[in-house]
Amino acid sequence: MSGRVAVPPFTELVEEHRAMVHRFLTVAVGPLEADDCFQETFLAALRAYPRLEHADALDRWLLRIATRKALDHHRGRRRRPEPSETVDAADAALAGRPESGASASPDLGDPLWSAVASLPPRQRAAVVHRYVLDLPYAEIGRLMESSTEAARANVAAAMRTLRSEVSR
Repeated sequence: MSGRVAVPPFTELVEEHRAMVHRFLTVAVGPLEADDCFQETFLAALRAYPRLEHADALDRWLLRIATRKALDHHRGRRRRPEPSETVDAADAALAGRPESGASASPDLGDPLWSAVASLPPRQRAAVVHRYVLDLPYAEIGRLMESSTEAARANVAAAMRTLRSEVSR
């Protein structure tokens, strides 16, 4: 006996961890984009699932996939057109995106949410892992494929920015 936990059916994995993954993605990419990233996360997990040999730390495995999908989302945002309900003639004439680099996340009227949404993607993911999912820095480093020190530095930089933004 190897002492490793057997891999459960994929449907059980989804049911057990979907709330945690969706909560992370809602804050990491915004509520409008969370559903797409959620689907991409579980599709990637489903593709890799047959190759899993044990079920040790499946929640961390899913969070690592979700973190990559959130970071990929932010990287790809510059290449995607932004949806709009109306097209202004002046905007239509411009081929570029808004100069502000604002997030596609809606402003929910909460200054803290707006400040979190404006963080650089890695800082945003790190602060969500730390303060929404209550993960230790070593785990954040593993999930973000970086060191514990880099995770701590990302969270610290994010907190400095958030304190500055919220105290204005």
